[in-house]
Amino acid sequence: MSPEHFDVLHADMLEHMKGRDYYVQDLYAGADPALRLDVRVVSELAWHNLFIRHLLRRPEAAELASFLPQFTIINCPSFKADPARHGSRSETVIAINFDKKMILIGNTQYSGENKKGVFTILNYLLPEKGVMPMHCSANHAHGDKDDVAIFFGLSGTGKTTLSADPSRTLIGDDEHGWSDNGVFNFEGGCYAKTISLSAEHEPEIYATTHKFGTVIENMVYDQDTLELDFEDNSITDNMRCAYPLDYISNASADSLGGKPKNVIMLTCDAYGVLPPIARLTPAQAMYHFLSGFTSKTPGTEVGIVEPTPTFSTCFGAPFMPRRPEEYGKLLQKRIAETGAHCWLVNTGWTGGAFGTGKRMPIKATRALLAAALDGSLNGVEFRKDPNFGFDVPVSVPGVDVTLLDPRATWADGNAYDAQARKLVGMFSDNFAQYVDKIDEDVKAAAIG
Repeated sequence: MSPEHFDVLHADMLEHMKGRDYYVQDLYAGADPALRLDVRVVSELAWHNLFIRHLLRRPEAAELASFLPQFTIINCPSFKADPARHGSRSETVIAINFDKKMILIGNTQYSGENKKGVFTILNYLLPEKGVMPMHCSANHAHGDKDDVAIFFGLSGTGKTTLSADPSRTLIGDDEHGWSDNGVFNFEGGCYAKTISLSAEHEPEIYATTHKFGTVIENMVYDQDTLELDFEDNSITDNMRCAYPLDYISNASADSLGGKPKNVIMLTCDAYGVLPPIARLTPAQAMYHFLSGFTSKTPGTEVGIVEPTPTFSTCFGAPFMPRRPEEYGKLLQKRIAETGAHCWLVNTGWTGGAFGTGKRMPIKATRALLAAALDGSLNGVEFRKDPNFGFDVPVSVPGVDVTLLDPRATWADGNAYDAQARKLVGMFSDNFAQYVDKIDEDVKAAAIG
């Protein structure tokens, strides 16, 4: 969109808004005071304003008197853009102008656009300060802020679920920065999927759906009792709840942590060929970070009715305004500095591809992650995967041995081999677009 088109869009949106009431919040993004971004949010819908109050960080009352926004968001769902007049792709528009320090949102009621607009700004600004912005969740060991784990992943891979571990302290569930001082949450709340949510499997997140002020989005409920239906996806699979971070009992009070000891890359493999966990070298971690392989799950995008394999660089391509290699080099630098252990975790399918196999048991995923984070996984025997080259544990206490060998979970080993070769080819084709833009040492190791 040209700057001229943006100016016309801005003027037309303001004209449309004349004479109506709007809701305003002054908030900030970034738990590290030295790196935070002050944001003013103007919204047409009251629940949008409550949503962003949950999801960004809330200043103390005394801070509001001197608050000066560095960026302003104007969100007006009743305004429709005109592609011919405004240079937009459709009547729905989310436009960021870095010169005017403004985001304009029109013709969408999806509340997630508010927070992802801020995330995109930070993804552009922070690398200039040497800070690695990340689409990840994070937690640390109770009482030890230096034992930090970060969980990269796209929607539907388990970032929110797996980081909300009662045995660890939650730093945040979606967006973080990694500076010289360590990890800090961009947000002050969580935005969790609620489809098939249960008190048994995700007690902390389930409990938030019954707390005052939690925003429930895209869910069917009983008009008389207000009871939520966690299985009815007739509106969309993208059923959500938004709540302040302190609604999680084990949440960090300051949303700060030290430098990560473990870097976990979550992927939802709809082909059913990746193991439930694999140990990565730093070069392999760079490779998988730039690849960003996962599956789009129903509800994440219009038209997705079954898991669809995709590559989303840096596990968040739509929100990364800079070249992927810039973020990749930042990650490479941080891993080299800290010596963090790197892992690839498949929360997708096992025993066959989507339609034949089944989702990876969450209890097994939790057990494997616990073993990785407490260091016990380092002492088990590993095998070299013949297709992908990473190390896979042969056996882990409390986990079905068969699950650790994806080929053994398939009824037809030859069918597994064919599917694995297909995925390896997709990885190679995707990585070819970066191979000439990364450091020679990483290139050689990653290709190897």
